[in-house]
Amino acid sequence: MNIESNAFDGATDALAADGWCVLPDLLPAAETWALAAECRALHEAHRLTPARVGAARTATPLRGDSTQWFHAGAMSAAQQAFMDRLDALRTALNRELMLGLVECEAHYAVYPPGAGYTRHLDRLRDSDARVVSAVYYLNEDWLAADGGALRLYLDGGSHRDIPPHAGSLLLFLSAQFEHEVLPATRDRMSIACWMRQRVLTAIL
Repeated sequence: MNIESNAFDGATDALAADGWCVLPDLLPAAETWALAAECRALHEAHRLTPARVGAARTATPLRGDSTQWFHAGAMSAAQQAFMDRLDALRTALNRELMLGLVECEAHYAVYPPGAGYTRHLDRLRDSDARVVSAVYYLNEDWLAADGGALRLYLDGGSHRDIPPHAGSLLLFLSAQFEHEVLPATRDRMSIACWMRQRVLTAIL
């Protein structure tokens, strides 16, 4: 087993056992700060788009973030470094858990103060492509008083609040866990990601 595989052992074990985990320090700090600076600059330049939901990309008051998708062939150096690392994690999950993940998709997300995202499930009603959800946080010096946790609803009616600390990656099975983003008192920045399986098109 190579060094890259060992780096993700804890994540694969936790995902297999519990269906979710937090992976600290996915990237070197300098790469995280580069992503944060880019996300902040896009937000301040009004280049993010109000988020939409579902396959029909419908506007809704249920979520208050603005986003910009990462596009293959047009990514910045910071985005490419992140996606390369995420793809290495995808490969490790496939090898250890046989999930059949073929690609990753990702976008920046910024929630302004007071905005959130109500309880929901990431898997779309008409598609089972999304298998693993991931959120990478870009918020330096985040305090508990700042709010903005992702509330993950667990079996048995309990929940776990995940603070959006810079450098940490939350992973969870898309079809298993409902979750919500709680309002924050300052801009909350992250990269929302999904690892997808191939969707077979029926032949009529």
